[in-house]
Amino acid sequence: MSQVDTRSETVTITDNSTGCSIEVPIMRGTEGPAVFDIGQLAKQLGIYTYDPGFRSTASCQSAITLIDGKNGRLNYRGYPIEDLAEKSSFLEVCYLLMYGDLPTKEKLDTFTHSITNHTLLHEGLREFYKGFRKDAHPMAIMVGVVGALSAFYHDSLEISNARDREITMHRLIAKMPTIAAWAYRFSKGEPFPYPRNDLNYAENFLHLMFSYPTESYTVNPVAAKAMDLLFLLHADHGQNASASTIRLAGSSQANPYATVSASVGTLWGPAHGGANEAVIEMLEAIGEPKNIDEYLARAQDKKDPFRLMGFGHRVYKTQDPRATIISKVCQEVLDNLNVEDPLLAIAEELAERARKEAYFIKRNLYPNVDFYSGIILRALGIPTNMFTVIFTIGRTIGWLSQWSEMMEDQGMRISRPRQLYTGRKQCHYIPIEERHEGEDFCAIK
Repeated sequence: MSQVDTRSETVTITDNSTGCSIEVPIMRGTEGPAVFDIGQLAKQLGIYTYDPGFRSTASCQSAITLIDGKNGRLNYRGYPIEDLAEKSSFLEVCYLLMYGDLPTKEKLDTFTHSITNHTLLHEGLREFYKGFRKDAHPMAIMVGVVGALSAFYHDSLEISNARDREITMHRLIAKMPTIAAWAYRFSKGEPFPYPRNDLNYAENFLHLMFSYPTESYTVNPVAAKAMDLLFLLHADHGQNASASTIRLAGSSQANPYATVSASVGTLWGPAHGGANEAVIEMLEAIGEPKNIDEYLARAQDKKDPFRLMGFGHRVYKTQDPRATIISKVCQEVLDNLNVEDPLLAIAEELAERARKEAYFIKRNLYPNVDFYSGIILRALGIPTNMFTVIFTIGRTIGWLSQWSEMMEDQGMRISRPRQLYTGRKQCHYIPIEERHEGEDFCAIK
């Protein structure tokens, strides 16, 4: 793991109640903020740290993704997202995240061949889909089917074996578009198409989504290029909730299918992967550009529960670099596909107004990647309930890379966060016949 670890710098932490002190080393990575190494704090002082949501805590060391929120930078393995979005492809980025550097042509060809030839699902899984209700949310199906993969592909589940991990990672990257598209087809009562090895990754997903056995289907190259870009932009984003989930679940040595299923469930939350759905719902609620003033005023009213969705980011304090890339592509996609989406006019004016108003400038509320991705997905014919599923396909490689990195860490331990207990002090059990309504049973002696 590439890192710069300067432990010669220290700070002193003293427990004033006991007078005991400890020298806490400062660790510095290749880029980004330094961290305090508090690993010995509890052992030497008997004190834990308190950080709800882990906003100020580095839970691991990682060489995968750098997010520089202050300057609006996102790098995968050191490569700027802008360069990768312009010059690379999703599968090349998968290789980069998984293996640590860009591949040669021969290596990329071999990797692509492996992914292409793992896209089929076990026939038993076709029957598994029938166990869901027809109106099940596609993300609910994703959680179940991904978790069930361990019952169908249990030949390479030795997580301490590097080759087994590699095979499983290839399988998950390859099969996720098939799982996702079949979830959509099941909800529509439509036949399940099989993958085609003559199509690239994004093309194959669109084929799985929209083709029919009764007629030929040609993938629109503009649509495929946009889909590949969306996968690429969502491939990884550091220690977010779903990435932290796979590390937490994986630390118990659970099989990778179970850990990815846990991350899928985490991503489903509207505060995480469901944000682009919320953006579309907000734009539909606004309805027309003339209503923007009303909604901007509501967003600034503390008493009004309405909030602008797709604005701001917990990490970026300036423009989300992914939003900059995708905003340029959005209009291009709509033009090439001859789609006229009235929501785009609302979105563009809303973004422009928010950039100029002091309230949003002061709070660094810039449009983020979710703001535009939903409009592109609508243009591609993707229904709203599939938006987070698309996110899942792209983010699978990020989760797997985080999981693999953790498995290779010799210092890995099962995760066990501490808590600040605020419940009752110890009290004695009171027999039920001695308890009376309105009494504090713990106070009875």
